[in-house]
Parts: sequence; structure tokens; C-alpha cells
Amino acid sequence: MDRHDEMDVRERKVEKRKDSSMVASTFIKYAAYLIIFFGILYFLINYILPMF
Repeated sequence: MDRHDEMDVRERKVEKRKDSSMVASTFIKYAAYLIIFFGILYFLINYILPMF
């Protein structure tokens, strides 16, 4: 008998899942953070900084 005949052969199939809804919600969350950050920065530059 050949050595390969005695071995158990196991195949493992791995499927990569792309969760586009998770990516979209993360993008929206960080886009909102950036908009809020730049809004606060705009407020500071145009209203608070000229007072000094």
C-alpha cells in the first residue's frame, strides 16, 4: 500500500464574506465625525479666534 492511501484527506473551504452594510455604516460614522470636527474648527476660526 502506498503511504498516501492510508492518510485522511480533509478539505477545508473558507468563504470570505463581504459585509458591505458594515463598511457603509462605518464610513457614514467616520464621515459624520469629520463633519462635526470641521464644523467645530470652522466655528473656532471664524467666531472665537477674532475675539482675541
